[in-house]
Amino acid sequence: MKKLFTLLLLTLISQKFYAQQLPAPEKQRSYMVKAMLQIADPVLQALSKNELKQTMPVEAKSPNNAKWTHLEAFGRTLAGIAPWFALGADDSSEGKLRAKYIQLAQLSLKNATDENAKDYLNFTDGGQPLVDAAFLAQALLRAPDQLWKPLDKQTQANIIKALKTTRKIKPYYNNWLLFSATVEAALLKFEGSCDLMRVDYAIKEHLNWYKGDGVYGDGPDFHWDYYNSFVIHPMFLDVLQTLIGAGIKEQETYAKELKRAVRYAEVQERLIAPDGTYPVIGRSMAYRFGAFQLLSQIALMKALPKNVLPQQVRCALYTMVKNQIEAPNTFDKNGWLTIGVYGHQPELGETYISTGSLYLCSEVFLVLGLPNTDDFWAAPNANWTSRKVWFGESIAIDKALKD
Repeated sequence: MKKLFTLLLLTLISQKFYAQQLPAPEKQRSYMVKAMLQIADPVLQALSKNELKQTMPVEAKSPNNAKWTHLEAFGRTLAGIAPWFALGADDSSEGKLRAKYIQLAQLSLKNATDENAKDYLNFTDGGQPLVDAAFLAQALLRAPDQLWKPLDKQTQANIIKALKTTRKIKPYYNNWLLFSATVEAALLKFEGSCDLMRVDYAIKEHLNWYKGDGVYGDGPDFHWDYYNSFVIHPMFLDVLQTLIGAGIKEQETYAKELKRAVRYAEVQERLIAPDGTYPVIGRSMAYRFGAFQLLSQIALMKALPKNVLPQQVRCALYTMVKNQIEAPNTFDKNGWLTIGVYGHQPELGETYISTGSLYLCSEVFLVLGLPNTDDFWAAPNANWTSRKVWFGESIAIDKALKD
């Protein structure tokens, strides 16, 4: 009897812990903005002053990573924060913050691509610069009115030149094809022409690598990891949208890809446990909650499946981010990210991981591109799928995508 009572008590305590009340929606948004800027601020403050190379630490297993880690930090940070920038500045407290950081980003773009600047970044030495030139290009595509149009002509020309220099880097026969395609998409958007062969090759090969149920291979092979969210679906969608915007008829491919991306996002929502944790599977887990970029992007696009409410995604992502952002030693004493998933766990960094790499975590904040009046941010709190099922609530049966 005593054992039964103890078991019941532990169950009640556990349920109380997991079912604790989340903050009001507006407080969740405020927290997410604060978390995003806590990550982005050191990068944008330093680069805007030409002090990024001087001040950013380089935690890595390979000394070669120091050559490109700064471009990693900048490109990845900007890609994640860009949709928030796209809301523009206004007189609200958040709008004034946007004005501040948009200006820092513009100064950073100038310094990063000015060959005479102290913080001129490496776009050519090694293979990795292609990756992060693509993230930089993706940021420009996501917020052109804030990150491209206001720039002076010389800075625009410098950016175009920097993007073009990455053409000398041969992409690997895997998700890297989309890095080349994303760079070319930005050149098409901002210069009016590009190497369409690089774009077409990436599209055709990824269509060939589709494995079913919303999942692409990373190259011909299937991998248990989050690269469908880190890179493949987000860049595939952005490239196809850019092509269509330029008058290239890719609507059929886009419709197919969007359907697959929505399915993958649906699966991602189910992967988030009742406490906001998720499976640590595959490589690059030190990108932390950046693993859920695609779920955030599909929510931003207002394309979530009918059985997934926007507010349940908000609550899930908020809980996930809070868990990890507040883990001990997630940041060093100067506010820079450290390698790890939950706090500082340097053993989880592959040889290609360095301090700059970690800023891909910023991609989870894409949903901040929705205004605070949108249902995503305004609707009452709701349990996400795993919380519903483990608390005995009804949920929809999960079905595979057949296409």
